[in-house]
This record gives sequence, structure tokens and C-alpha cells, in this order.
Amino acid sequence: MLRAARALVVRDLRLLWRRRADALQPALFALLVLVLFALALGSEPRMLARVSGGAIWVSVLLAGLLSLDTLFRGDAEDGSLEQWLLAPVPLAWLVLVRVATHWATTALPLLLATPLLAALMGLPPAQWPLLLASLALGTPLLALLGAVVAALTVGMRRSGILVALLALPLYVPVLVFGAGSVAAGAQGLDAAGGLLYLGAGLVVATVLAPLAAAAAIRIALA
Repeated sequence: MLRAARALVVRDLRLLWRRRADALQPALFALLVLVLFALALGSEPRMLARVSGGAIWVSVLLAGLLSLDTLFRGDAEDGSLEQWLLAPVPLAWLVLVRVATHWATTALPLLLATPLLAALMGLPPAQWPLLLASLALGTPLLALLGAVVAALTVGMRRSGILVALLALPLYVPVLVFGAGSVAAGAQGLDAAGGLLYLGAGLVVATVLAPLAAAAAIRIALA
């Protein structure tokens, strides 16, 4: 299983390097959304600081939706998904490895750029650790939930808007708890509740989401 995971990660990184310009699109899109937020709200520091946590969460969520349709699309087009079914390892394991690679190449750069995004929106530095913790728990959960939706629509052509419509209801609770924990911390309230919900959701999704996505891929390729 480890050898199969290593081979899949190496292949994905090689393909990503060939289209490295596309790999920067989620981060650039999130930055563009925040710039639009800042322009729309004006230059009032208190107003920006008040909505900065929610704005950063919305930008990260939309950036994840931007790349969600490509999670399994390329493998379905070149026949790699059929090889996944024939591999001597569980399909759910390969799905989990793909989701982890996808998160590391799309969401992790946004996590590393969180201080820059927070400074752009005027978020006080004392709240940066809480924002980073919520994103560190929430973005893998978003990737796992999105993998199920992407697997359900992998057999359809031009399913970009359908993926977004199916994924948004699943993403809303994550957004509420993630942005809510940052807002609670800004008001001096206990933000541990939202983080605990995100952590519990991440544990459950890590176990169940690859299994559901694997079943959806089998149905799509049947």
C-alpha cells in the first residue's frame, strides 16, 4: 500500500509540475476574492477586521471549489481510474492518497499564505493562530467532502456547475464552524467548540469519505 501511494504521489507531482501555472490558480483566486472584499468594504480598518475571518474562509472555500472538478477528471479521461480498480490495493486507499496530494498542492499554499491574507484584511495578529488552526482542520475536511462529490460526477461531461451545487450544502457547516470559531475568538468568547466540531468532522470524513468516493467511482465506471 505504501509503494502504491508513493507511486501515485510521484505521478501526481510530475503532472502538476508540467502544468504548474494552473497549480497557482486557487491561491491567486483566493487573493483576488480578498482584494475584492477589501475594495467593496472600503479602507475602514475596523470594518475589515470585523469581517476578515469570514472573508478569508469564503475565499478559501471558493478556491477549493475552483479545482474540485479536476480531482478525478483527468484520471477518468486517460483511463487511470480503470487501473485503480485493478490495482492490488483498496480503491479507498488510492482515493485517500489522491485527496491528500490534492490538499497539499492546493490548500496547503493557502495555509502558508494565511498571515499575508490576514494582514491584507487587517486581522489582529493575536487572532492569526486561531484562524490558522481552523483552516488546518477545515480545509482537509472540505477536500474529503469534495472528493465524494467529484467521484459522483466523474462520469458526466461539463459538470463544473453541478459539482459546485452539490458541494456547497456540504461545505456550509464547515464554513459556519470555521468562520464562527474565528468570530468567537475575536469577541473574546471560547472558540474551542467550533474547532472540536471541525476536528470530529475531519476524523469521521477521513474514515468514511474515501469509502463513499470509492463506491461512487465504481458506480460511475460500471
